[in-house]
Amino acid sequence: MEIGSFIFWGGVLFIVGYLIVIYNNLVRIKHNVTKAWSNIDVLLKQRHDELPKLVEVCKQYANFEQETLEKVMQARSAVSAAREQGDVGALGPAETQLRLGLGNLFAVAEAYPELKANESYQHLQSRISGLEGAIADRREFYNESVNINNIRIEQFPDLFIARMFGFDERKMLRFSEEEKKDVNIKQLFDS
Repeated sequence: MEIGSFIFWGGVLFIVGYLIVIYNNLVRIKHNVTKAWSNIDVLLKQRHDELPKLVEVCKQYANFEQETLEKVMQARSAVSAAREQGDVGALGPAETQLRLGLGNLFAVAEAYPELKANESYQHLQSRISGLEGAIADRREFYNESVNINNIRIEQFPDLFIARMFGFDERKMLRFSEEEKKDVNIKQLFDS
């Protein structure tokens, strides 16, 4: 075997191996995005299941503001619909409405000392607050995974493999300006 054909076949083998490595990395990144979304989905489902319990505890107090409870349940439905459809674009605005509703619900609850002292209410408030923190962490992980995916499928030479095998750009989980700004605590207690 000639040295020239050895170099040629060695080069071909190197290029094929390099393309396989690129493909496998793109597959891993794609599945990281899917895993990150699944992590959010699990937490959203858990919070979805806890919210009706919180609303029921609040309803036990006859004068509790029904409009606040209705807004929370409507927002819960919108988040659930977006989650079930995997609609990242709709999830951001729905999450914003739910967060505002929960903020109002917790603020209104301050006017009900018996409710605040209720063990079920305290447990559910703590559980939902914990889930909110976990969801925020998972959103960050999801957006980082999406960012890595989107960068890699646009980089040279990865973009050729990405286009050839249909690796798509993913949408970041975005939130409204309302949700990003600082909460006005005084306004919550004045409402």
